[in-house]
Amino acid sequence: MSDIENQKPVTTGSDIRENGASDFSNGDTLRPPFGKSGSGKTESKKSEYRIFPYQPSYPRFRIGSETLRGHTVAALGEFCGTFMFLWCAYVIAQIANNDVALTATPDGSHPGQLIMIALGFGFSVMFSIWCFAGVSGGALNPAVSLSLALARAINPTRCCVHWVAQIVAGMAAGGAASGMTPGDVLFANSLGLGCSRSRGLFLEMFGTTILCFTVLMTAIESRDGSFMAALPIGISLFIAHLALTAYTGTGVNPARSLGAAVAAREFPNYFWIYWIGPLLGAILAWSIWQALHWLNYQDVVACEKKRVEKEEAESTD
Repeated sequence: MSDIENQKPVTTGSDIRENGASDFSNGDTLRPPFGKSGSGKTESKKSEYRIFPYQPSYPRFRIGSETLRGHTVAALGEFCGTFMFLWCAYVIAQIANNDVALTATPDGSHPGQLIMIALGFGFSVMFSIWCFAGVSGGALNPAVSLSLALARAINPTRCCVHWVAQIVAGMAAGGAASGMTPGDVLFANSLGLGCSRSRGLFLEMFGTTILCFTVLMTAIESRDGSFMAALPIGISLFIAHLALTAYTGTGVNPARSLGAAVAAREFPNYFWIYWIGPLLGAILAWSIWQALHWLNYQDVVACEKKRVEKEEAESTD
């Protein structure tokens, strides 16, 4: 341990100069813990005797300004969270789509396969949000980031940072899942059960609306923090996969669709629905959320509750 780390906290600027200013010639300052510089007051035993009494003024690895560091942390959090979410989901979907029943009866739906895929995506996004909600917000989806930007929960620059990190993570997760599992890539999105492009577009749009609106009404509206928001968000993605997988493969996330398509090296001519649909869904979810705020729904609900309570009190009398 260095000499700086071993020395006790100094409470005044004069003491720093008397104890050797050469140690701080590079511009660093010694900041007393839990106290004000130059106060001259005796520190409490709890603040004076600690394992690491020296507290640096800046992080050990300083990268540019506060804004740049914030964007760096957000990008790292979104990349790691999206990679963890999609890698797990891709591998689970790869296993589910290798079901021998699909070879025997390729036409029609297969409930067991759909449930396994839905559970894989729902639980994967759930624990990934739990891990990274406190780091970058845990959007893990360009459509969700767009809805957050429209709701002014994040600024447009942070939304762009999210997009880049999420898309790169999606491609990385797709490549990793493809390289680690044998056989052809079976987790890419495609239309099925005779679903047309227009139907697929609206299915993707409404599936994404459910997901993004759940995010807005839980992670944004909650006054108790967004930690438990991961649960309803994961359930909403689970429901979306149950509803959409047989028809579109369930994109509802441009990063998810792009990463799988790059891994499969196949872009169908209707691939655009996996981008336009989710982005329209994000806008629709924000529109519903914004309309509720324009109507000041919270005050309306509060007044209704007071009226009911008043009527109940009068009836008891």
